[in-house]
Amino acid sequence: MGKENLAPPAPARASSSIEPYPLEFSGTGGEFFRVWIVNVLLTIITAGFYTPFARRRTAQYFYNHTVIAGSPLEFSAQQRKMVLGFLILVLLYVIKDFLSHTGQDTALAAMMLAVAALAPYFWASAIRFRFNATRWRGVRLQFMASWGEIYRASWPVFAIALAWVAPMLVIDGLTSADPSEDEFRLPADALREHLVPLVASVAGAVIVSFVCIARLEFNYKSLMVARGRIGGQAGRWKPVFGDFLRIWLATLGVFLLSLLLVSVLIAALVGGSFAMLGSARGGGLMAALFVFALFLAATFVLILASAPARAYREARMFRLVWNNIGVSQMARFKCQLGVGRYVGLRVMNVFLVLVTLGFYRPFAKVAEYRMKAESVTLYVKGGLDQLAGQLAREEHGLGDAIADAAGLDLVG
Repeated sequence: MGKENLAPPAPARASSSIEPYPLEFSGTGGEFFRVWIVNVLLTIITAGFYTPFARRRTAQYFYNHTVIAGSPLEFSAQQRKMVLGFLILVLLYVIKDFLSHTGQDTALAAMMLAVAALAPYFWASAIRFRFNATRWRGVRLQFMASWGEIYRASWPVFAIALAWVAPMLVIDGLTSADPSEDEFRLPADALREHLVPLVASVAGAVIVSFVCIARLEFNYKSLMVARGRIGGQAGRWKPVFGDFLRIWLATLGVFLLSLLLVSVLIAALVGGSFAMLGSARGGGLMAALFVFALFLAATFVLILASAPARAYREARMFRLVWNNIGVSQMARFKCQLGVGRYVGLRVMNVFLVLVTLGFYRPFAKVAEYRMKAESVTLYVKGGLDQLAGQLAREEHGLGDAIADAAGLDLVG
């Protein structure tokens, strides 16, 4: 007999390879235009009360066409909660408008303070609602932050309010100064006495507000990821506040540069317009037409001026966040969004939306969403089936009734 091979078989091991799954978006501008135009018409016909239904249809379109590892996202929000959240906001607006028009300043101030104190609740309620309505392969997201964590993360909101107390006190001192012979004109010495404190306090409040807005965005995004869950797995968050602050400072630089370029362009338009006006015949009518055209051109250019800065911040932040988050130790994301390409796309979209009186907006929204979505790749450790199976097993023990009871589509 021949000698048998008695070597034991190699033990089976779970796959530890890392597999990439680029995100895909299958929607088109033409398809979404049909959804958008129906939403717009029904919202106009119903005096705005179709808004929650329009928001749901829009969310479902983008979710259903966003494919992650071969499976689309699902938006399973309850329509009644979206309607209830919308009605609450309408009620708050009606009360505020009534108090304002009836001169009940004390009640209005008390209401505004209450709304400010409840702002973190509104934000968290909206995030909780949106997370609970998001599913992938039957497994949903959840936002598990406590109210204490939410209000601690919201401290920049209250810091901004305090920062503006000093300017308000200085302004109050100016308005309560002894009037001169003309009771509507402040005395020059009082103005000089308060001018330096006023400028210093306003500058300080602006700087504090700028830093606090960046901090608030960092706090909220980190809370969303770190206290978010899919199945039973926690999110993983790596960015630090310095990353956010650098992006905000760079955004400020882009805005100032854009403003400078726009100012030069407006100055050239004004100079050219006055030169043409001086050589033109037609008197007052021609002058009125020039002024109107100049106003339209200036408005058009000013709208374009802020677009690069907003798009720059959005793209930088999107890339930072998606390059530094993951799902426990099982999955992570990578993003290759080109900032320059995204800024160029946004500027072109703003121009086309203005030229088409808004009718290009659905095409612009689809184009921007596609560029962002398809720049993200999901990397899964151990295989997709293993990840999906573990998430599905841990989904059943999370207390669905409690999660479903919390959250209304109030904001966002």
